[in-house]
Amino acid sequence: MTKARNLKIASGQPAELAVKARPKRALKRNEPQPSAELLARYRAIADGIVLLFPPYTEVVIHDLGTQTVVHVANNQSKRELGDESSLDDIEFDPDESVIGPYEKLGWDGRKIRSVSIVVRSDAGQAIGVMCINFHIAALEQARQALDLLLSSTALQPQPEKLFQDDWQERVNIFLNHWLQERKLTLSMLTREHKRTLIEALHEEGAFKGKSAANYVAKVLSIGRATVFNYLKELRATTDE
Repeated sequence: MTKARNLKIASGQPAELAVKARPKRALKRNEPQPSAELLARYRAIADGIVLLFPPYTEVVIHDLGTQTVVHVANNQSKRELGDESSLDDIEFDPDESVIGPYEKLGWDGRKIRSVSIVVRSDAGQAIGVMCINFHIAALEQARQALDLLLSSTALQPQPEKLFQDDWQERVNIFLNHWLQERKLTLSMLTREHKRTLIEALHEEGAFKGKSAANYVAKVLSIGRATVFNYLKELRATTDE
């Protein structure tokens, strides 16, 4: 009896189908998994990072086995797949996983802030490096512009002739000092806090201004009637 005949009898199928139905050989547990297959898992992570921090973030994945670039997300460095990585001289410590952040220069001379993550196999062997490159030149330019706008070198002291009778300015200064001393913000103030603050403002003489009560009511997000009631009670207590 031929071999094909034996296969047909054993499987109940034609020999050709029986041969095609054989499963592919799976990797044994003790066999190393190809680095390319393991690194491919990180492509989606790289793509997700650049989507979260566009448009100045780039992520490059290097294969240490082939010393080549295997993935580039949001290409800013003009690298191409298959380019040399030049990482063959690096020796990673057994427990080393994150390198950086550190700065380097891009092809156009602009600063880049980078973090390199060592990718390891299940056995702990370094098989790749994922480099996250954040181009900070645009942010530095924005910071310089803000520094120029907010610079205090061109400021002059408040002119007394404009602010000597400015009750609103005095209320603002007192209010901010009061909050800072108690480590509070306006959004944190309770009903009792607001009553205490109005009492402090009254003692400071803040309500001598014609519209001061209305202004304080708006700042504290309470009704004008409430402020007036508090002031009425305070004045009645003072008169006694």
